[in-house]
Amino acid sequence: MLTFLAYTFTGLFTGAAYAIAASGLVLTYTTTRVFNLGHGAISMVSAYLYWQLTVQEHMNGFLALLLILLVIAPAIGFLIERVLARNLGDAPVSVSLVVTVGLFVGLVGIAQQVWPATQSRSINQWFFGDSIPIGTFELSYHQLITILVSIAVAGGLYVLLNRTRTGTAMRAAVDNRELLALFGGSPRRVSTFSWALGSSLAALAGILLVSTVGLDYYQLTFLVINAFAAAMFGRLQSLPLTFVGAMALGLAQGYVFFLPSWSLLDGIRQALPTILLFIVLIFVPQVRLRVGQIKGILAAPVPTARRSLQVGGGLIVVVLLAVQVLSDTNQLRLGSALTYAIVMLSLVLLTGYGGYVSMAQLTFMGVGAAVVAKLNTTSPMAVVAAVLIAAAVGALVALPVLRLTGLYLALATFAFAQLMDKLVFQTNFMFGFNGSLNAKPMSLFGYSFGSTASYNVLCAVAFVAVAVLVLMVRRGPIGRVLIAMRDSPAACGTLGLNQRWFRVGLFGTSAGIAGLAGALLAGVRGTVDAASFQAFNGLLLLLLAVVSGVTSMSGAFLGGMLLMLLPVLQSQFPTLGGLEFLVIAIGAVTLGRNPNGLANLGFTAGRWVRAHWPAQFSVRRRHIGAGDYAGDPAYETGYEPEQVARHGLA
Repeated sequence: MLTFLAYTFTGLFTGAAYAIAASGLVLTYTTTRVFNLGHGAISMVSAYLYWQLTVQEHMNGFLALLLILLVIAPAIGFLIERVLARNLGDAPVSVSLVVTVGLFVGLVGIAQQVWPATQSRSINQWFFGDSIPIGTFELSYHQLITILVSIAVAGGLYVLLNRTRTGTAMRAAVDNRELLALFGGSPRRVSTFSWALGSSLAALAGILLVSTVGLDYYQLTFLVINAFAAAMFGRLQSLPLTFVGAMALGLAQGYVFFLPSWSLLDGIRQALPTILLFIVLIFVPQVRLRVGQIKGILAAPVPTARRSLQVGGGLIVVVLLAVQVLSDTNQLRLGSALTYAIVMLSLVLLTGYGGYVSMAQLTFMGVGAAVVAKLNTTSPMAVVAAVLIAAAVGALVALPVLRLTGLYLALATFAFAQLMDKLVFQTNFMFGFNGSLNAKPMSLFGYSFGSTASYNVLCAVAFVAVAVLVLMVRRGPIGRVLIAMRDSPAACGTLGLNQRWFRVGLFGTSAGIAGLAGALLAGVRGTVDAASFQAFNGLLLLLLAVVSGVTSMSGAFLGGMLLMLLPVLQSQFPTLGGLEFLVIAIGAVTLGRNPNGLANLGFTAGRWVRAHWPAQFSVRRRHIGAGDYAGDPAYETGYEPEQVARHGLA
């Protein structure tokens, strides 16, 4: 009985912290229509600040808590709202997710830079761990205070939203911001207050949990992310349901320790919040979210088949020449970059053309790598099997979430990536007892790609082949359907298009491309491990895809190169800490509203050159579709760019 009581109070303590964090998340979303994926990172940074003030600066713990909750955390929320989140609620879900993921990564980078992992840090529980004896079980004052604070937060938020003028304005901002402004309210002021209060609640949750979890960048951040399940149980609207969901989640995590100590059950214990998040997303009725898919995007120009083959052939020649002069280490890096570029192509198809956000592409890549390593053969059929199995996994992920759209769909893929990371990749079944597998080089038509140089050329050929196929799809009828579904799903439904099963095929194809990349990565490296396919790395993949340009082949290639360079920079310049993450986050925030990314800057520069030196670029189209870039108004009208600008022909 006492054991049951101990697990109950432990679960209530965890659930109380989840309730505080989830309440801040729901409050921010309901008033600003922005789902903040960086919520857990705010908790993590606040916990480090609390350590800095109390341990390093020897400030009184209560005063440090007040300073963070009343000054520092609201200031963080104020800056986020003013710099990042202003008008983000009216943007498509892909934009808001990328910007908040950028916030997530940026805060992790700041924490790594300011508080390097080389120093060990810890925070004691409040009242030095003193407790109240209940039989042989002792309930600490820290746990009791956390439970009472969560109840007070829930009651305070209820009073704020239902009994105050500010709360009325906050609820009005959810229903109709324009009408609130007409009645003399200030939607911007409401939004700023909501972000400040939400950041304070995130900070409070992190400070309450840090003495139990410890100061760790990722563990503390992802622990607060567990509160997403509670927020979704409240359907991102109801604070009482959010509180109930958080307490149920905490109790479930406590009672699961009654189960036998088996390896599989140990993984289930760790992944229980993610499992519940996935279940809630599938079975709880959706709220009609105010954010949808990508709309109104002016995508990068689509090259013709001839132009695609010319550029692709040039890339293969460049790689063929490069492997003759690069060192073995740099050849390995080049091969990794080419396989990452293939994964980026899967996002071009799924996100750039289809408008669906997936945070599990690196997971599908891991499936492909593991399949090739497990088959332990040089036959090219191993690569085919990797592609088919990864595609099947992608389709299976899409099947239970057929009815999900926008934010719900993106979070479902994120939950799946975490489940695969904790329940599959970390087990002996996937990557063996040592967490890594050896892969044999592939042979094709009697030729063995035994050297890194030959495998790099193979990866370049594979990248060009997949890019050409993706462009063929974009130029064909399927591509027109994809763009139509992205820009106006309602119109597609009116015309009788079965979008759900089309989406299953799209997810399966995208996952198959990622599986191909994983199979080739295994051949390039010769060894693959579970650490390469963690959920956090999947977020970096998505960010770099958007920063580079998620609507073009050039952006995919650039994104692959940047993803390869990230660990290289971290190893060669360890003193920079998380500065690389911060730079990526700044790029994601800057370019997050423009999915054409850095690649589009090159296209823009080319158009600027043609506009200012028309004599050197006087090629005109004889008919639509015969020029270098279909979709470029200068070519589609047969006029020079300056004439297009002058006469408004675009």
